[in-house]
Amino acid sequence: MQTGKAPIVDFNSYNFKYKSQKDFSLFDINLSIKKGEKIVIVGPSGSGKSTLAKSLNGQIPNSFDGDILGQISIDGKDLKSSSIFDLSLSVGTVLQDTDGQFVGLTVAEDIAFSLENDCINKEEMEKIVHKWAKELNISKLLERKPKDLSGGQKQAVSIAGVLVSDVPILLLDEPLANLDPKSGRATMKLVRDLAERLGYTVVVIEHRLEEALLLNPDRIIAVSDGRIVFDGCVEDILKSDKLDQIGIRKPLYIDALSYAGLDLKKYERISKVDDLDLSKDDLEILTTWASKVKKEKIVKSREKIIEIKNLDFAYSNENILENINLTINKGEIVSIVGPNGAGKSTLAKLMCGFIRPNRGEILIDGIDSKNLSIKEIADKIAFVLQNPNSMISKTMIYDEVAFGLRIRGLEEEEIQKRVEEVLKICGLYPFRNWPISALSYGQKRRVTIASILILNPDLIILDEPTAGQDFSHYTAMMEFIRRLNRDLSLTILMISHDMHLIQEYTDRALVVCDKKILADLSPAELFSREKLIDQSNLAPTSLYKLGKKLEALSALDFIESFIAYERRKKNG
Repeated sequence: MQTGKAPIVDFNSYNFKYKSQKDFSLFDINLSIKKGEKIVIVGPSGSGKSTLAKSLNGQIPNSFDGDILGQISIDGKDLKSSSIFDLSLSVGTVLQDTDGQFVGLTVAEDIAFSLENDCINKEEMEKIVHKWAKELNISKLLERKPKDLSGGQKQAVSIAGVLVSDVPILLLDEPLANLDPKSGRATMKLVRDLAERLGYTVVVIEHRLEEALLLNPDRIIAVSDGRIVFDGCVEDILKSDKLDQIGIRKPLYIDALSYAGLDLKKYERISKVDDLDLSKDDLEILTTWASKVKKEKIVKSREKIIEIKNLDFAYSNENILENINLTINKGEIVSIVGPNGAGKSTLAKLMCGFIRPNRGEILIDGIDSKNLSIKEIADKIAFVLQNPNSMISKTMIYDEVAFGLRIRGLEEEEIQKRVEEVLKICGLYPFRNWPISALSYGQKRRVTIASILILNPDLIILDEPTAGQDFSHYTAMMEFIRRLNRDLSLTILMISHDMHLIQEYTDRALVVCDKKILADLSPAELFSREKLIDQSNLAPTSLYKLGKKLEALSALDFIESFIAYERRKKNG
């Protein structure tokens, strides 16, 4: 395939309204995408990005009925008159949840699935599968089960599964949402390489703009309230206020430049921190700004909530954690980071008493957890799952939050008093009589936290609290968690790959890797140690790269200044 000037995708005055809704979701969409272009579509939750994607791959109108005004042409096919099968020959879609896309018992079977449906003979099928496995560097994975792969490997297999059909357009729906930073960067580079070598047209829908820029997109499309509010090059949108206006986070190094008072418009290229042409005066301005920021002094409580001593744990004779020693103090916000399969979730389950160690002690408020029942541990430590739908069991918000107290046998008058109190703390009181189905994803997460908070635990463990949320909802969730920590002295432990979260909201970072706690340090220290970042399956931050350009200040000092400035800015 060769890059050409003719549009392969053409939206012409396109409007769409779902059958079940009163108002239109997309308004007057005019968008042309040329063959071989790499496009990133950004926008807050509810902006219309997903509806745009469904229109692109034919789910609208074939799976989602509604009213269409205007026209869409995809690879020469008219949307209204084309079946979803016809459009699937032109657009290959990689879903956010790759597990939901797998159908084969092995990687090879999964990649071959569409070829089997097309009745390709076995010899040709094997040839095609091996060709794409080689292209995506997954040949060694062909006999493995998809469920046993890492997040990045699953993405590569999903991409291979759509490319075997020789589609000219590749659509990726939030491909980074469930990936650690290292795997996310690898995925973007893989897609970029495929597009540039083989001429694919690529459309990526993503919240995590800084990592999505590794695609080297030709254009950024910004969507807000169902309308395209920006269609242009990366440099232009980064130098404008458009991302701030629609609630999309700019790369952190760009925020740092702005905080220091530097004019972004004077730089020719700002889309890559490595390409920033900073003058000696610019570096001095950055250094002066960072040096003047007053650092926060975190006073650690000496009151221990959890103390783990010499802990070992194994599944089926395979060691998962070895010789773990750890203390969590009252009032801390601590992140647990590390590669998939390192034992982060296992460590959290051990603290909650869901599983028991093979060796060692877990002391909760000084009491060995071996002498505590699951209920006694649950009264002190609560675990909030990543997916709120996995925790919710009632139809109405009030009943869900009251559930834990009701099974403990409290009087209804006391239950009502405590439910109303916790709903006010969580900002859910106006919705107390609403059905949970009417809530947004972020509000559902608040309901699960409220249902835990009402039991008055001393420590809450949150699994990926911001996964899949845009910057606006992410900020609201994390500011809410920080208020709980500040106002209730609640200790928070978060399992996360989100480098922004770790950097902006936590006091300590525990790096779990190779069955051990590899490091226990501040977020700024973590992000200034390249080897540790690599071992954690994180990625060097743009702030670190910018900080390394400064001669009179260490990268660590620069990152600490940025964190302190951001926290002070958010706290007013």
